Amino acid sequence: MNRLLALFRRKPHTQSESAAFATAEGSPGANPESLGAGAARGAKPNAMGLSGLASGDQRREDSFERLLVAGGGTGGHVYPLLAVLETLREVDPRVEVLFLGGHGNIEERLAREHGVPFSAVPVGAVVGQGPVRLAKNLVSLAKGIGSAMAEVRRFAPDVVLVTGGYVSVPAAVAGWLAGRPVVVCLPDMMPGLAVKGLARLATTVTVSFPEVQRTLPAGKTVVTGYPVRPLLEQGNRLDARDRLGLPAAESVVTVFGGSRGARTINDALLAGLSALLPQAHVLHVTGTLDYDRVRTRWQALDTCARERYRIYSYVENEMADLLWAADLVVARAGAATLGEFPVAGVPSILVPYPYAGGHQRLNATYLRDRGAALIVEDADLGEQLAPAINAVLADPQRLSQMAQAAKGLAKPGACRAIVRELQRAAESRRP
Repeated sequence: MNRLLALFRRKPHTQSESAAFATAEGSPGANPESLGAGAARGAKPNAMGLSGLASGDQRREDSFERLLVAGGGTGGHVYPLLAVLETLREVDPRVEVLFLGGHGNIEERLAREHGVPFSAVPVGAVVGQGPVRLAKNLVSLAKGIGSAMAEVRRFAPDVVLVTGGYVSVPAAVAGWLAGRPVVVCLPDMMPGLAVKGLARLATTVTVSFPEVQRTLPAGKTVVTGYPVRPLLEQGNRLDARDRLGLPAAESVVTVFGGSRGARTINDALLAGLSALLPQAHVLHVTGTLDYDRVRTRWQALDTCARERYRIYSYVENEMADLLWAADLVVARAGAATLGEFPVAGVPSILVPYPYAGGHQRLNATYLRDRGAALIVEDADLGEQLAPAINAVLADPQRLSQMAQAAKGLAKPGACRAIVRELQRAAESRRP
């Protein structure tokens, strides 16, 4: 093992395919059906392109040269990384980045869309698997650690940043074995099995809220807030509505259920459209799996209803406008709700996914108990969703109080705080 570690600590030649993070503007996301299928709302943006180091390969005292990141399986494990990387590009555009993740997973697509060099390693979930699948996934995990160790030796990162989930394990373990500092970013209110294990290897664990600290090893946690992309932090209601072509004074409800969608939320919304559309404009992100079915229903509406009901298959940068424009959001309760909704100061009706291991319920409860959200159970959506939306919209004082409560939970600057922790971790390794 000592010989193996010595091998991994050798500093390789600079990799020509490695690169420094560059800027992103605009959105690659889907556009509303009311603008025509596949139509662009303006010019296609530039990707987060990459360029080589600005001047040589000399180690800098105030930063680090190479960052290895990993996380995925769901958007909730990827978007925080992209937010941190965007801020890192502003702090030091010369830092080289490599993203490790599963082949064909959402992290591969998003990393490539944003111009982040990506390397696929074998991954496999452990929790909730049957005996046969578990055995296969453990083999994949072992292979993934081996592949990640080879990438660590080749890329020689100064520090490793992971966001949890089984996809993060190979990169974090490989970095730790090679003597690299590992920083774990936990967006949720509750650490999953992977984060609990990786926290023992980590130099630092960044968390979104103080309440999370008691669930992790003492002395390792730093409260940074939830990492939100600058595009969202810089938004405002009037500009968002202007870009979306929405009236400034009418009610707007944004509904979504994740990148692939949420069938029960989609069904309940469709069932309640006749009651909702007279009261509000509805912006509905259906998810990729349900888009065609919802589009068929949209096409059957009359012209007036179609103007007030916009459907999107999937959005990314446009989500900032959809949140800022909304008076109320209906969504699952993934980690992003803890950071993005408070930044936009938007009240929410949250529907915890019943098979998410309990973390969505904790997220939803946190916002509800602080007056920023209501909870509707997944099983009750058909009966309760439309009445709940209309009841909140009909009570301006309640809506305002919920918005203020949400805004009070915002913690701007989380990305810069995480970058500072990466710098400290990298500094701790230097001789």
